[in-house]
Amino acid sequence: MEQNMPPREPIRLNIGCGAPPLLDHINVDMDDLETMRRRYPSQTFSDEIRLANYDVFNLPFADSTVDEIKADGFLEHLPFEEEPKSLKEVGRVLKPGGHFVFSVPDFEEVCKIRLAAKDDGKGFYRTDGEAIASQHWFGNNSYALDNRWGYLTAVIYGSQHGEGQYHKNCHSAGKIRAMCATQGFDVAALNHTRWKGDRAPMLDANIVKRA
Repeated sequence: MEQNMPPREPIRLNIGCGAPPLLDHINVDMDDLETMRRRYPSQTFSDEIRLANYDVFNLPFADSTVDEIKADGFLEHLPFEEEPKSLKEVGRVLKPGGHFVFSVPDFEEVCKIRLAAKDDGKGFYRTDGEAIASQHWFGNNSYALDNRWGYLTAVIYGSQHGEGQYHKNCHSAGKIRAMCATQGFDVAALNHTRWKGDRAPMLDANIVKRA
């Protein structure tokens, strides 16, 4: 992975990028490009992608120098005590008026859906390659949200396909507003969406560092 990347303006980071990384951002992830290609064989990854495994709690950028930070499906992977550390680092490197754009599972909506779903397990969870390719999800082989013991459980606990694939945190709209207020951010937008358009209920936030 590249570590000492030449600066480009504007500076945009994509933290915990997973797949797919973005061509117009510096992508920050624990995996390298070849690992991503193996993990997501159905996707294509350009050799032009800029990917680094920076410490997300100590980013190699001076104070107030970064224009935008994206973090889709990242904050839920942080333990509770690490979340404020991450937000403080985001606030440190962002320029005043810079945007932190992120998405997290909508925990309250997930709980409502889970309570209404069938309690119908089909088998033990698997993380082997065949299971991942067939969307095994406890034997339900579907991204549907109508069974408690399927993809819905992975939305809460993570896919657990690798070291960074565990969920350790949860969020609601109220929590997002509260944590942004304590860190000097204003909420520009907060929307209810679905992951990849039709999967897990998500909260998409666009927050701005106060000038």
